[in-house]
Amino acid sequence: MIKKTDKFRKMKVLTSATLALAVLSACGDSGSTNTSSPTPAGTGTANASAKPTKELLNLRIMIDGPANATLPKGDEDFVKKTIEEKFNVKLTVDYMALGQDYINKLNAQLTANDPPDMWRDATGDGGQKYALDGILGEIDKFVSPQTMPNYFKYWVDETTYKNYQIQGKTYRAPVPYSKELYRAWYIRKDWLDKLNLQVPKTYDEYINVLKAFTFNDPDGNGKKDTYGFTTAAGGDGIGLDWPEYWKAGLIYASYVKDDGTFVDMQTDPKVEQVLTDISKVIAEGVVDPDWFLNKSPQHIDKAAQGKVGVIMSAAKDFAFDSNPQSIQSKTKALFPNANWVPFTPFGSQPIQSGIAPGSPVLFHKNIVEKSPEKVARSVEILDWLASEEGYLLTHYGIENKHYTKNGKTITLLPDAYKADITNKGDFLTIWDFFTPLTPAVFGLNVIDPNQTDRDRQIEKTLLGLPSYRYNGTSLIAPDGFDLGTYRKRQRELQAKAIFEDKSGKNWPAYREELMVKYKGQELLDLYTKQTKAALGIK
Repeated sequence: MIKKTDKFRKMKVLTSATLALAVLSACGDSGSTNTSSPTPAGTGTANASAKPTKELLNLRIMIDGPANATLPKGDEDFVKKTIEEKFNVKLTVDYMALGQDYINKLNAQLTANDPPDMWRDATGDGGQKYALDGILGEIDKFVSPQTMPNYFKYWVDETTYKNYQIQGKTYRAPVPYSKELYRAWYIRKDWLDKLNLQVPKTYDEYINVLKAFTFNDPDGNGKKDTYGFTTAAGGDGIGLDWPEYWKAGLIYASYVKDDGTFVDMQTDPKVEQVLTDISKVIAEGVVDPDWFLNKSPQHIDKAAQGKVGVIMSAAKDFAFDSNPQSIQSKTKALFPNANWVPFTPFGSQPIQSGIAPGSPVLFHKNIVEKSPEKVARSVEILDWLASEEGYLLTHYGIENKHYTKNGKTITLLPDAYKADITNKGDFLTIWDFFTPLTPAVFGLNVIDPNQTDRDRQIEKTLLGLPSYRYNGTSLIAPDGFDLGTYRKRQRELQAKAIFEDKSGKNWPAYREELMVKYKGQELLDLYTKQTKAALGIK
């Protein structure tokens, strides 16, 4: 489930789950669509090829982007312009926040036999069901160290790529992912100071803070209009931001015991205690009452409006001064003394396990078999996005306009970036879909003149938070296993426990249904077998 840091980008909440034509369609959460005219070539865009020699192709892709980001029209979208000129394509780009709306829109296109030429998966199973249902085409002839040298050199090693196969066949290419971990809860330190409280170091202290934030008027306005904690479940399950998971000893999103046993945070027997504890904290009245229906970034907006004092994020710059779209910047615009700081109420307990590949790019079987030139051209574009040249353009903008480069040192030009990118839909937070903000991959040192000592301290704090080891492999569900349906039923049962049972008392029976009727035990057994093999445990 990640965000920009040293540059000035909008946040994406984690999670967080993807290029073609002369028209540019833009889909936000509302489902609205905007179009733009074909981009004229030869107007000086950085690194664009003056005389394309390849056949002109129309490519339509579907990728993810923040709900509040939009692609500008015409030449203002210099990334689209560069790609079109450099690779002699015309792009239609559908983009939405990853989630059920994204899945529904894609599935409607698949049902109508009108698939994108390439898309980024949002189902949560890495496209496995699509592959088993015969929807995806095999891409082993298109994706290799020869065809994608940058992808394999900088981001995804061949072993990881091979482990990402399904039934020994290559249907998907994992999107490059950051190995850096930044998951943490954030708290209004200025509220704590006003109430003479310390940043909580234990769960009990955390609960006391939630109560104080709700009942003791932390903003001093004389009204009971604040709450302790919020999240965004989007009306689907309960989400994974609740500290109660960690109180029960579970680690995001899964982990492997020393004996190789795979532990799934969402369906473990300990979830009984999680559900009971969440029910208790809700009953205390200290949780934003809209948490279940909130859709990201509504919970962030509510926190920025001074209505909530604790929230979770996995974005490095979630509370940076230097990020004009951060929760810190937005809150300070209304409350000048606001101060969001990261924390964990669980001491040395790991916040999450090491990161594994996720949300791959996929190609429909008909596109692979009938239009292989589109797959080949898309792969070329993806590899360019994975190069230093593509990375710089999609994360920092145009050299000598939005940043300067001296050797491996990148110095950002914040005013120009804000004027040309942030104020025009913050559109690089859409085009960065293929590579995370990890400049160290290229040995780059990024200097942000706006970065404050406070920002650097936050980064230091985040990197110092404990984490658990990576399980060592890409996990593949059993043949025919419908992971999407399994997770959907799991979320339904957990919501039922919260809203009907008001405790986890029935979780053992609910879990039995998942393990037997939905074959969850077969899933966990196979995951355990795969992780043991990857870690060399017998």
